[in-house]
Amino acid sequence: MVVEPDGVGDENAFDPVLIADKLRELADDYDEKVIQPLIKNVREAAADQVVTAFGDSVDNLCKSWVAEAAEVAPEKQLLKASVMVGLYLKRKCPDLTSVIQNAMAVFLNARLGSWVTQQGGWDEAASH
Repeated sequence: MVVEPDGVGDENAFDPVLIADKLRELADDYDEKVIQPLIKNVREAAADQVVTAFGDSVDNLCKSWVAEAAEVAPEKQLLKASVMVGLYLKRKCPDLTSVIQNAMAVFLNARLGSWVTQQGGWDEAASH
């Protein structure tokens, strides 16, 4: 995708439509490459494969983000992505709510359990 600057050399030529079109294009691309395959994988996965599909989706989301700041722990990125993916799936696939909750619990315990313990538990991890 090529990003074109808006109003090169002419500050009065600001075009919000160009910016909106680019944002829409980025969102459509993300939906096609990340979100739709995620929903397809979760719907098609057997119960024992949902955790793997969920984890792969969270990992992909984390890799696609630009780090918020150098001090943001990868574990916090993983936690944030897990919650976002879980909530999105719950909203888009309400019939899979219990499967998604189980996948999140297994994933978070496996991938973040020791980190949460090192922080002093969920209350302490949330306060950092």
